[in-house]
Amino acid sequence: AFPVAIAVAIGIPLLRSRNVRNYFFVALLVLMGVLILAVHLALQGRFELSPRLGLQLALDVVLFIMVVMVSRVIPMFTNNGVPGANATRHALVEKLALGAVILLFAADLLQLPQTVIAMIALTSALAHGVRLSLWKPWRTFATPLVWILHAAYAWIILHLALRGLLALELMTGSYATHALAVGAIGGLTLGMMTRTARGHTGRPLIADGFEISAFLLIQVAAVVRVFGGIASPELYLVSVPLSALLWAAAFGLYTVRYWPV
Repeated sequence: AFPVAIAVAIGIPLLRSRNVRNYFFVALLVLMGVLILAVHLALQGRFELSPRLGLQLALDVVLFIMVVMVSRVIPMFTNNGVPGANATRHALVEKLALGAVILLFAADLLQLPQTVIAMIALTSALAHGVRLSLWKPWRTFATPLVWILHAAYAWIILHLALRGLLALELMTGSYATHALAVGAIGGLTLGMMTRTARGHTGRPLIADGFEISAFLLIQVAAVVRVFGGIASPELYLVSVPLSALLWAAAFGLYTVRYWPV
């Protein structure tokens, strides 16, 4: 019900303002609600669907929402926050990056052969890598409110690369999912909430010790969750609760710092 509730909440003002450009976000949120419902029905044996497939499709939708959103905000925030960064967008790269994610969703939905999914995922990783390079992430290291967004986007590229390797059976495990969920979703959520909380309340767009600590904690949480098990199977059982603790600490710091805001 949560994505559907959000769809209604944002859909009403979008319709009133005739913000046609963003109508598709409402549709994507409703699609997420449908997929979540399908997973629950499948778990209850009322619907013929692999719950894992339903989860993957829903994550593909979240992935598409993120790659659309970042194309609007990261170049702008980079140029506004880092003088001389000259972050740019290329029309062909944009089409390839967004189109590849749509193809990946279609391939997952149709359950195409793993070799096809691998080809799409690896091509998408390459397209998004080129896209990130155009945004000049190496020029953002001195500006935490900007580099956290670039770092989160880098986890999307890693997610796609790991999906490709998984489909080719060059690795096993759910590390691609955690790169997306912990690194990309966690990092982008934290980074965007921090920036908008400051910007929409007239506060300076400068990160203090709370924000920087939270940003580093969420990055370390992702590194531990993704690479702990890859580095050594013995580390896997330690990496799961440790990553969870780091994640909770990151959002805990945000809560303490921004509750008054």
